[in-house]
Order: sequence, then C-alpha cells, then structure tokens
Amino acid sequence: RKRTAQPTDQLTSHELHIARLVATGATSREVGARLYLSPRTIEAHLRSIFRKLGINSRRQLRELPLP
Repeated sequence: RKRTAQPTDQLTSHELHIARLVATGATSREVGARLYLSPRTIEAHLRSIFRKLGINSRRQLRELPLP
C-alpha cells in the first residue's frame, strides 16, 4: 500500500510537537516553558513550520489536520 504524502511530513518531530501545542492555542511563552526553550526559539521554529507548510498564521495551523 502506498502512503500519500502529507504536508506535515516535511516537519521534524520537534517541529511537529511545537505545531501541535500551538494548534491547541498555547502561546510561544507557554510552549517554551513546557519544552524548556525560550519564546524566541519557539518563534523561530514557528517561522520554519509556517514556511514548510505554506501558511502564515496560527489560525491556519489550527485548521490543519496534525497527525
């Protein structure tokens, strides 16, 4: 059986974890505290996530089906 490529396949496991947390409505500060990272680091990851997924907002991230 062939697996169809999903946009989220481009994300690293770390980026996918951050994307899931942000999609639930968590702020960069909340995600950073949970993962022991600075909010600025979370923002950098989000820029990469948005670029890879072809989106530009947290709202669009919430609308995506994340595995």
